[in-house]
Amino acid sequence: MLKNNLNVSKKMKTDYIIRDFRDDDYNKIMELWIETGLGNPERGDNLDTIIKSLKHNGAFFVMEQPSTKKIIGTSWITNDSRRLYLHHFGIKPEFQGQKLAKPLLEKSLIFAKQKKLQIKLEVHKDNFKAVNLYSKAGFTYLGDYDVYIIRNYNNINL
Repeated sequence: MLKNNLNVSKKMKTDYIIRDFRDDDYNKIMELWIETGLGNPERGDNLDTIIKSLKHNGAFFVMEQPSTKKIIGTSWITNDSRRLYLHHFGIKPEFQGQKLAKPLLEKSLIFAKQKKLQIKLEVHKDNFKAVNLYSKAGFTYLGDYDVYIIRNYNNINL
């Protein structure tokens, strides 16, 4: 719902705006990511990586509560030229359950549609609310396979 150029969550009447990431958001975003378990610096989630991804046609949307200046949600989209990857999509715990994820996801999917690229994400299989949100938006399950990663390149065994 639009109210004086601000969006308002219908369920809890939380005022919010969705805007592009700014460098000075980083510390608040890292706090949100640590609080939600979405990221941390040891995973490579640092300001330099964000800036590089934005230079490569990615996007980073920040949901902010203007009345408090709190960052209450993030959606980081990277682009490998074949498809987009939705990372670190989440809402601050104290604001969860207010239907705020839907408009943040819609903003992210509008970006994907404008880029005319596939969009992919990973979600924990037991995160039923997120799975339901993503399914309603058109994401489909890719099948039973495990995801592996080497976080530290020094651990590459050749």
